[in-house]
Amino acid sequence: MHIRPVSPVLVVIAHGSRDPRHAATVHALVRRIRSLRPGLRVETGFLDFNAPSVQGVLESLAAEGVRDVVALPLLLTRAFHAKADIPAVLRDAPRRLRIRQAEVLGPSPLLRSALERRLYEAGLTHADKASTGVVLASAGSTDPEAIGVIDAVAREWRETGWYAVRPAFASAALPRTEDAVRELRALGCARVAVAPYVLAPGFLPDRIARGAAGADVLADVLGDSPEVARVALERYTEAASGHRRLPLPMLSA
Repeated sequence: MHIRPVSPVLVVIAHGSRDPRHAATVHALVRRIRSLRPGLRVETGFLDFNAPSVQGVLESLAAEGVRDVVALPLLLTRAFHAKADIPAVLRDAPRRLRIRQAEVLGPSPLLRSALERRLYEAGLTHADKASTGVVLASAGSTDPEAIGVIDAVAREWRETGWYAVRPAFASAALPRTEDAVRELRALGCARVAVAPYVLAPGFLPDRIARGAAGADVLADVLGDSPEVARVALERYTEAASGHRRLPLPMLSA
């Protein structure tokens, strides 16, 4: 009798927050991931503030007899959490587990699609694109690599037809969202939109929202958009197979 190999368990690692909207959004995204890959076991662990902890999830899996795990950082850039915090937690995992750490979610063309989805849901239309300036507002980081990625995403997104795209940061780097909004106003954009390049609500996304007070449109966080779920599964597949950019079935709208 042919026995199908068991797929590694996907453990989604989220930052965690005192804000209850954060965990609720993470759980909604995980439900979306499960809906796109029926049969794949997906667990969620948090680095801080929320339960279950990443360590607790890994210990429970080991106690069940699970051997193979793919740990997916629910992060948009490779900064301190991806480079230090998460590897440290994984090093302390039970020895019986074989753990592969997947790449962070960004950058990805699918994430740009998710940003546009949120802008259109907030009221923009495709016809507005050529006359609209967009602030790509991220949480911010002291890591130069992470800041460079945000700058590159803004440049590449501008090339898809927006009047202008400017990066902004809620902490640790400049400019702030409100400064980027003013810059786009001065540039002569017919309208200014703020697109939060963050996954879930919380303290820094709220700061982005306050900085967007002078904009015409404020999009929602990326949250459980299907594009984010698909990127998560792409990163899982890459890590589980040892290959990169393996194709997945197309999403329905």
